[in-house]
Amino acid sequence: MPTAKAKVPWKKPAPKNAKHTKLSTSQKASAKRSAKQAGRPYPNLVDNMKAAKKKKKGTS
Repeated sequence: MPTAKAKVPWKKPAPKNAKHTKLSTSQKASAKRSAKQAGRPYPNLVDNMKAAKKKKKGTS
């Protein structure tokens, strides 16, 4: 559970200079696996953010 000061991602406004990230096929599969492990039928925002972050980590 987030702390009292931290907001959950879906309640935070997007940064003004944020770019949208298109997920690749492998990233989508990763998000689907993550959702399935958590017992959800399809990926949510958190699964997609986790998959997109993996891409950023590998390219830098």
